[in-house]
Amino acid sequence: MEDSVPILTKSDSIEQEKLIPSSDEMIERSLGRFGWMEFVQCILVSFAMFFDAQQSFISIYSDDYPTWHCNDFTTCSTGSEICKLPKSSWSWDGPSSKTIISQWDLECASSFVTGLPQSSFFMGCLIGSFLLATLADTSLGRKNMLILSCLSMSITSILIVFSTNVWIYSAFKFVIGFLRSSIGTCVLVLLTEKVSTEWRFTVGIVEYFCFTLGYMSLPGIAYVNRNSSWKTLYVWTSIPAIAYSIIAYIFVTESPRWLLMQGRQQEAMAMLKGVTSAENGVDLTGSLLKVTTPKQKASIFQLYSSIAELFSRSWALKRMVAIMVLGIGIGMVYFGMPLAVGNLGFDIYLAVVFNALMEIPSCVATYFLENRRRRPSILVFSLASGICCVMCVVVGHGLQGVKVGLSLISFFSACTAYNVFLIYIIELFPTSVRNTTTSLVRQAIVFGNIFSPFLISAGRKNDFFSYGVFGIVIMCSCITLIGLPETKGIALCDTMDQQEKKDNTSV
Repeated sequence: MEDSVPILTKSDSIEQEKLIPSSDEMIERSLGRFGWMEFVQCILVSFAMFFDAQQSFISIYSDDYPTWHCNDFTTCSTGSEICKLPKSSWSWDGPSSKTIISQWDLECASSFVTGLPQSSFFMGCLIGSFLLATLADTSLGRKNMLILSCLSMSITSILIVFSTNVWIYSAFKFVIGFLRSSIGTCVLVLLTEKVSTEWRFTVGIVEYFCFTLGYMSLPGIAYVNRNSSWKTLYVWTSIPAIAYSIIAYIFVTESPRWLLMQGRQQEAMAMLKGVTSAENGVDLTGSLLKVTTPKQKASIFQLYSSIAELFSRSWALKRMVAIMVLGIGIGMVYFGMPLAVGNLGFDIYLAVVFNALMEIPSCVATYFLENRRRRPSILVFSLASGICCVMCVVVGHGLQGVKVGLSLISFFSACTAYNVFLIYIIELFPTSVRNTTTSLVRQAIVFGNIFSPFLISAGRKNDFFSYGVFGIVIMCSCITLIGLPETKGIALCDTMDQQEKKDNTSV
């Protein structure tokens, strides 16, 4: 008698395919657990933002316009304009090397010269975001790019103390900005790709909290060294960052999603081992090996392939332009308000502390917005920030307490909008271009901030050039939300085809 051979009907095949989860589902299940080891990894990766925040805002103190006093009251008074007084009739409060303004006699320099160092920093960030954007998506990976950026930024921050004038100082600031341009992007992408959708928002908040701690540490370091040179600040913030880079290199692991996209299945499986489907007995890790995209060798022509892939599709290009415009508005207030604290006429140490403290309730607010839709959350807080900025101009210097309060509310709203915005970027694009898109958006944010130092310098005489412009820009940028999709609760995709298919299905 002939052996009976079971025949699979079409319906049986369809039913069998349904039992086998997709690659997205397999990765989600593999990353579903979040224990102590995952928490430690989250802290290690996020702590890079501590040092990134210090370098982003260190100019608040190093480039500050210090206070001064009269030596000869026959020719000098407290209300005198310093540039019209003889040099011998007044002196700086504290050592002349306290800031770059006092050390290099820039008290009467133009807004362009005094704003040049921080503007150069943002210019370096802009160019670095473009040139280094795809390295983390292709040859170097998330982890190596993060550590290399942090280490090189820290070394350059030590070398800046050898500057002899504002021009050399500005050149060093440009290099620092260039080298740190990938830190925020790599941290955010690495964190979110190592956890499932359930934990994505939570790890994002840890990143923001570490950035807040770095920002809050600056007033303390600056106050302890208030009678020392500005160079001391750079040394104090650089050496710990170098130590962190070494520790992170040893203990931080790479993104399993990136490893799979690069064809490094065995390394990825070591991180996703032991995952199986209890319902149907399918070996998820084994199945994942079969569906993974073959490794793409990184050549000089392929390093920027992710940008070409991104701009080759009209939906991705439109989405990219819209999110970049929105980033310019939110980023201008988020970075501009802290740098403009010197224009409030308030104690600069307390002003920075109050601003930094606003980041904490912002993180709490961001946590509770996890289950809320992204677009309305960004819209509400962006509009609130813009309105408060404009109100700072209306109030003026007559009601200093009210003005300080409005600036704090504006910064809190901008922080919350910025936090949700960064998560929103991650959810809009697939793994194959995620680091690139996040870098390009940060590039747009930095582009807006190139002009902030000049606006802040001009704002010392007229608040409209700082607070007024900030408010108008962030409110106008919200218009782009109309053309962007909602992403709350949506699992991350790995390829552009998967993303396009998912978007079409949701429509």
